[in-house]
Amino acid sequence: LLLFLGTLLYAYAEALVKLLVPARRKAVRGELVLVTGAGRGLGRATAREFARRQSRLVLWDVEPHGLKETAAECERLGAAVQAFVVDCSKREEIYSAAEKVKKDIGDVSILVNNAGVITAADLLSTQDHQIEKMFEVNILAHIWTTRAFLPAMMNNNRGHIVTVASAAGHFVTSFMVAYCSSKFAAVGFHKALTEELSTLGKDGIKTTCVCPVFINTGFVKNP
Repeated sequence: LLLFLGTLLYAYAEALVKLLVPARRKAVRGELVLVTGAGRGLGRATAREFARRQSRLVLWDVEPHGLKETAAECERLGAAVQAFVVDCSKREEIYSAAEKVKKDIGDVSILVNNAGVITAADLLSTQDHQIEKMFEVNILAHIWTTRAFLPAMMNNNRGHIVTVASAAGHFVTSFMVAYCSSKFAAVGFHKALTEELSTLGKDGIKTTCVCPVFINTGFVKNP
């Protein structure tokens, strides 16, 4: 509890400082931005923000209807949008879609690994396939997409990889054992990737880890 309160107070103090002395925003106009899980919730909100800043968008989601709605919203905001139905639990689909993007559209300069799934239940009630799906989407998909788009960033020493993890990647809670484990892995992936890029001298490739708390997007019933 003390650790949580200390972290909370630090976060509010940091937010206040950034409010009073805002940092210069990264210029993203014209950048090719790929957002996974763009069909709803945080992915859709992220896509809209990039659209407002005149980025070129590649949107992935497993659900065609939500993906189409997000693409239409972003186009109304003036962005050029390409949408792909991709199941991020399947490595082959990720690699296939990534090759199509690179061939037909160009090199992705900002990758937002946002797709995620959750099953909220005690460990013994969580089915094997549900546990596998959470790890396939919440962490393995991050690795496959990064492996697909990182080579071009490495060649240019330019790019940005965003890992959307969760507060559950820092603090645990009951009835979310598999989910917390996958999000701890996502945070670890971000930290290890950041360290490796630094070791390789690729200072032009930036990394960001986003760890939301509860967001009422329909992702979880009664969050």
